[in-house]
Amino acid sequence: MSDRIIAACDGAAKGNPGPAAWAWVIADAEGRPERWEAGPLGRATNNVGELTALQRLLEAVVPGASVEVRMDSQYAMKAVTQWLPAWKRNGWKTSSGQPVANRELVEAIDLLLGDRDVTFVYVPAHRADGDHLNAIADQAASAAAVSQQAAGTALGDADMPQPAPARSTPSRAKGAPARAKPSAGASAGSGQPRSIKAKFPGTCPCGKTYAAGELIANNGKRWGHPDCAAANAVGTAGPEA
Repeated sequence: MSDRIIAACDGAAKGNPGPAAWAWVIADAEGRPERWEAGPLGRATNNVGELTALQRLLEAVVPGASVEVRMDSQYAMKAVTQWLPAWKRNGWKTSSGQPVANRELVEAIDLLLGDRDVTFVYVPAHRADGDHLNAIADQAASAAAVSQQAAGTALGDADMPQPAPARSTPSRAKGAPARAKPSAGASAGSGQPRSIKAKFPGTCPCGKTYAAGELIANNGKRWGHPDCAAANAVGTAGPEA
């Protein structure tokens, strides 16, 4: 049996930038989740969340360990596996001469990679048939971004976060005409905001929260309760140009 650790990490930002967080989950060599952790970042970008998640995961793995890291962020993965050598040669400048964004996080990760045997695996995000560990990290990061509270097994949260149902887009039959998409936040022919099930918990513009799986609608700027979106649409509607 291999002694390689299998892990996943993810970051989230509700607004990008907006309320942000990071999360990781570590499994045994068979891929069974064993422990996880998530933490808030205040207001930050999704890229900061992704890089912080990788940093915190590597800090949780002892030096000398062999670990497979599954991620859905191509930015974070490429930053530390492809772009990093050139950035260091160029004095932490990009190919266009601009300062490297999030340099402190990238440097911290570079040091951690120096004494750990790390293999990166890219996994697509938000897929019903996607990677289970990544889905757990995704949900944990999203929940922490909303609550801005730390969580995890080290804090007594033994149960793993339950991934929200992945959104799926029905495939169109070959030869079938494409349907015109209604304008953002509206359902075709109804004049009312189109409702969908929330993938993650969030906060409506009215200030009240909604849960994952609850119906929400877009008021043209933000997602929230359908009634609030409909009232906002009526209150802001103006004459057509």
